Amino acid sequence: MDRTTKEAAVEELSEIFGSAGSVVLTRYSGLTVAEMTKLRGDLREVGGKLKVVRNRLAKIALKGQKGEAASDMFEGPVAIAYSEDFTAAPKVVVEFAKSNDKFDLVGGFMEEEIFDAKGVEALSKLPSREELIGAIAGRLLGQAGEIVSRLTAPGNTLAAQIETIREKPKPSRLCTSNRYPDYRKELNHG
Repeated sequence: MDRTTKEAAVEELSEIFGSAGSVVLTRYSGLTVAEMTKLRGDLREVGGKLKVVRNRLAKIALKGQKGEAASDMFEGPVAIAYSEDFTAAPKVVVEFAKSNDKFDLVGGFMEEEIFDAKGVEALSKLPSREELIGAIAGRLLGQAGEIVSRLTAPGNTLAAQIETIREKPKPSRLCTSNRYPDYRKELNHG
């Protein structure tokens, strides 16, 4: 690898480390090409990527970045899985590691937070960005509906009362009450 290629690789890794929601470090020794291709495809489905990195270049790229403390994890054959959504790559990688004994989780980082393998597994159990947005939107819409219902309830009650008054039968203009019974008798007999 010549100097310009190394500089380009360091720049690319710097961009990845700076923009990724999370980065998961893995050891892939012993995986077949087909297994690596399947992992790449699984990551691509959730907006993630897998990249085999040179440790020295990765450590250079991490200098000055928020995840710089993770540079000690770059030993041996390492591949990084990363995605914009902070849970997408960990979910895919943890699931893939369950079915492949040759594939090991080393750890990972998310901005300043550094995780070991158990931390990556815990991160994979969190809801994704879309799930969080959906839950928040559902709550907001539910509360908005309740507010509208409470604001319109007095008006609905008033409208129902007015409708009830309008539907009541109107009394006739003839006097049909028994208030003056003697008076009616005198008119009829008289």
